[in-house]
Amino acid sequence: MVQRWLLAHPRFSLHFTPTYSSWINQVERWFAELERRPPGSGRVLSLDVLKTALANWIEVWNDNALPFAWAKTADQIIDRVLRLSAQRHESDALP
Repeated sequence: MVQRWLLAHPRFSLHFTPTYSSWINQVERWFAELERRPPGSGRVLSLDVLKTALANWIEVWNDNALPFAWAKTADQIIDRVLRLSAQRHESDALP
C-alpha cells in the first residue's frame, strides 16, 4: 500500500534514518527541555489553555534559541557504539 502511494506521488520519497541519527537526538533533546521546563504552571485546564501556553513557550524558546552543543567528538561516539555493539554480541553468545 505504501509503495503504491509513493508511485502515485513521485515528488515524495522515504528516507530511512538510523535510530541514533543526530537530528533525532536534537528533537529528543528539545522535548526533554519542554518536559524539564513545562509551559505555564504544569496544570492544564483546557486544550485551548495548553495550546496557548505551548505556543508562548515555543516563542520564548525561539527568541532565546541557542544550538545544542555536543559534548563528545565523533570519534568518542563511534568508539562507544563499537564497545556497546561488542558487548551486545558477547551477551548474545552466552548460553
